[in-house]
Amino acid sequence: MSENILSVRALRGSIAGQQVVEDVSFDVPSTGVTALLGRNGVGKTSTIKSILGLITRTGEVTFEGRRIDRMPTHKIVQLGIGYVPEDREIFSALTVAENLKLAERDAAPNREFIDELFPDLVQRAAQRAGTLSGGQQQMVSLARALLNTNKLLLVDEPTKGLAPRIVGEVANALETAARTVPILLVEQNLQVIRQLADRVVVLADGRVVFTGEADELLDDEDLITRLLGVHGDSAESSSAESSSAESSSAAAADSSTNEEVSV
Repeated sequence: MSENILSVRALRGSIAGQQVVEDVSFDVPSTGVTALLGRNGVGKTSTIKSILGLITRTGEVTFEGRRIDRMPTHKIVQLGIGYVPEDREIFSALTVAENLKLAERDAAPNREFIDELFPDLVQRAAQRAGTLSGGQQQMVSLARALLNTNKLLLVDEPTKGLAPRIVGEVANALETAARTVPILLVEQNLQVIRQLADRVVVLADGRVVFTGEADELLDDEDLITRLLGVHGDSAESSSAESSSAESSSAAAADSSTNEEVSV
């Protein structure tokens, strides 16, 4: 197998005629976590969507040595690329169990792995997904992707808006998944990046401006400030503070959903 499972060359993407990915080239190794970083609005999510064919694109995308940039999205997914979107996109009117059932692609899905990774979802199998807390909904979104045997995971902002405890649970789940499948991860929380990422790719204005080992970026305060517009230590602490603002509402949601389950 090639050293890189995914290669992107001169990728451009547009939405309604507006260019959102300018000229992106990078590789994703066949092991570990590659983090796609950048300030807000630089094209990280659009790059993921361009790779999957969810928006209009040009350029070359190679997966396991095979061109996929002219394939429709469903064919790309069938090759073994799992996708966890930024806004979760679960079926809120369906139960947790029904959401997972719809996501099954393999004849023998990884049910035991999912049950071990997300025991809370086992208890809430019959609960409507729309009544879950934000953190629990994110777990459903992750579980749907991990349910199948994937060769690559594309994970977009998995800890966005979550309480600190849930951020840790999601990061640990991704760390476990990364032992068996490479991950291309879009993430703003530098604590999570420090825990998970082996390599980083930084975007600015729709283009790649830095690629390298994660430590090379995270251990260089000046580089973090210049490329991401934040200070490393303060960014990690502010991520925790920002997440903690969600903890009260998350706790309230957890309490209410616990009551629903016990009825």
